[in-house]
Amino acid sequence: MTETVRGNIEIEDRGSVLVAHVDGGPLGLFGNEIAEHLEALVDRADTDPNIQAVVFTGTHPGRFVSHAEVRWLQEGGAAVPPVGVKGTSAIAHAARGLNRVGRLGNVLGKTPMWPAIQLEKVHQTFLRMNRSGVIFVAALNGSALGLGAEFTWANDLRVMADGEYFLGQPEVLLGIMPGGGGSQRLPRLIGNHAALVRILEGKPFPPAEALALGAVDEVVPQDQVLSRAVELAEHFGSRPKGSRAAIKKAVYFGGSSTLEEGLHIERAEFLNTALSKIGQELMLDYTANTERAGELPLYVPGVYEEVLQEGTTRGAPSTAPSTSSGVQEK
Repeated sequence: MTETVRGNIEIEDRGSVLVAHVDGGPLGLFGNEIAEHLEALVDRADTDPNIQAVVFTGTHPGRFVSHAEVRWLQEGGAAVPPVGVKGTSAIAHAARGLNRVGRLGNVLGKTPMWPAIQLEKVHQTFLRMNRSGVIFVAALNGSALGLGAEFTWANDLRVMADGEYFLGQPEVLLGIMPGGGGSQRLPRLIGNHAALVRILEGKPFPPAEALALGAVDEVVPQDQVLSRAVELAEHFGSRPKGSRAAIKKAVYFGGSSTLEEGLHIERAEFLNTALSKIGQELMLDYTANTERAGELPLYVPGVYEEVLQEGTTRGAPSTAPSTSSGVQEK
């Protein structure tokens, strides 16, 4: 496998929010270097208690992330002889085990296992985003196809530019299928049948249709995409980080399990938040405010709206806007 397209993610620090500018070179491609930078960024955000959200946007004018570097995919496939689904399944399982060992790039970089290991690492990075208490927002300044779309689906929120842009999975037109999670994530966003038809045809969504189907959360003028994404990041990032992580795990992983398994995940995550320091503090505060006011704080006129802006119920009810910026976990 030859050298893949070079890329970089330039990080802009805006306090509790990081803005990540994804630079996939002149064509805006997602290659192995972007994957490595993304892994490092997610690790940083997930382990730093001061980082509440990350906003991704593209540096290419009119494109968020074009799609994967096709040569990266083609040469990876050429390195492995046809072995059937059972054989490729065994390779995929082996790649997961090798990634858990780590630091094997120098040893396996020129072997047939390397493409599977790279793909597995991308999947694990996306899954880590889904388990994280950090809020990840895709600010689609333009179009995204293939792995660019799959990266979009892996974010928690999606803001797309209005205009002559598109978002989708064209892999069938290249004789392959989605490999970065598109066949699993898109159905969870828009429903199985709608996703099946689009992936089978390879037809992308224009902004208005993507919004109507739920593939993106908002469509705004291009010059407002980044600012609106940062607003959403700050808004959702004001909630307690531990609660956000628990909710994301329950929804992302419990929501696709059986009801019984999903309820077990919810129960475990609920108990974890209820026993946490911040959970105990906020519940005690809420109880004390109820006793002082003789009414449930969230039923006091105007308080719920204020709480939604602040991110926690601390100090509610109040007769004036709170000066607190919300409780942040350490």
